[in-house]
Amino acid sequence: MQRLPIATAKRSVGDTVRICGFIETVRKHKRMEFLVVADRSGRIQVAREIPAEEAAGEVHARAFAPGDAVDITGRVVANITVALDGLELVPDSITVAGPAQHGLPINEMSGREALLDWRYLALREPRNRLVFEVATAVEHAMRLHWHEQDFLELHSPKLMHSASESGAETFSLEYFHLGHAYLAQSPQFYKQMAISAGFERVFEIGPVFRAEASFTSRHATEFTSVDVELAWIESHEDVMSWEERWIAFVLQHLHSRYSEAVQREFNTAIRVPSLPFPRLTMEEAHQVLSRRNYAMAANTRRGDIDPGGLHELAQYVEETFGSEFYFLTDYPSSLRPFYHMRYAEAPHLTRSFDLMWKGIEITTGAQREHRYAVLQEQAQKAGLSHSVQYYLDFFKYGCPPHGGFGLGLGRFVMCLLQLENIRDATFLFRGPRRLTP
Repeated sequence: MQRLPIATAKRSVGDTVRICGFIETVRKHKRMEFLVVADRSGRIQVAREIPAEEAAGEVHARAFAPGDAVDITGRVVANITVALDGLELVPDSITVAGPAQHGLPINEMSGREALLDWRYLALREPRNRLVFEVATAVEHAMRLHWHEQDFLELHSPKLMHSASESGAETFSLEYFHLGHAYLAQSPQFYKQMAISAGFERVFEIGPVFRAEASFTSRHATEFTSVDVELAWIESHEDVMSWEERWIAFVLQHLHSRYSEAVQREFNTAIRVPSLPFPRLTMEEAHQVLSRRNYAMAANTRRGDIDPGGLHELAQYVEETFGSEFYFLTDYPSSLRPFYHMRYAEAPHLTRSFDLMWKGIEITTGAQREHRYAVLQEQAQKAGLSHSVQYYLDFFKYGCPPHGGFGLGLGRFVMCLLQLENIRDATFLFRGPRRLTP
């Protein structure tokens, strides 16, 4: 008999069906045994009558246990006393296809580290599965928009002979007779190479690596980066304008498919934003924080804004513009990579931006410097001209004005679902203290 997804059982009342899934709970009452069984689509209660000889101990059958992977054939019946859609399954046969040891190592009271240690068990919870259903839909919607806009997808190398951002925060390894190689911090250089190749519009979704000893709820040493690059732009405003339309498209796609489930499981709404998103220059942002008497953390880099300040600005933008999103623009050159374009009239400022959502940075972007001589000079001032010469060569023989951004997929999902920690939006988290499972 063909297996039936549990969620479709309501259309099969009175029929004999076959379901497969994991036992979540086992409960006995007199001569009845009740199992809650879950698959990828939902849950159902299985009501099994305990045979008299088994109840009397004459037959020593193995007891069912939470975690058992079971294959069940039985009849679907309506029972209004059952909370799970008013349905239950009366089994003809139950086969334990994959027995579980008795006593699961985690429960609803387990701490975060234990849940990460036993991640595959934690992921059986339907709420956690929904995180990855939504993440899959996010990537699908992103790709739909890119394909409509004639983008090409790249798969750039993750082993590089020099750092992709700077010499800091890189993982290095021995690479045969060539010496050291580095795990890519970003596909940035290769996106720009594609622009010099005439591809004009490119994207990539892939892993990146940051050797950053950060223990916040927003950081990971390996994460999935979503990267976009556009040619023939006038300024970084063109990039921001394109990104906000893309974000709105993605959220509209998600709203139509997951708004009810997300509201039910995470008590948060998927809001489709109005366009355009508010823009604040860094200078304006500091003025807002000053007016609101916000004191920056002592270890904040000069000219930057700490996480508390970003949340304060989010409140200001929500109050003033009614928006969950805002662009923070025109970062000082001291806070940006050498390849970000400077303003001709104000070279201490870059044509750059971050996109903030609910007080958290989800995107970093800019117009890139495409003029070889200017880029070479900026690399020299940053002390990188020798190590990135291969990158500088991409611009020797002509390159159009271009810009782009990188977005953290985990942060996007974390903000969307209002999760407390990026670990909850990551299949298997990697951080300074975690390299398993």
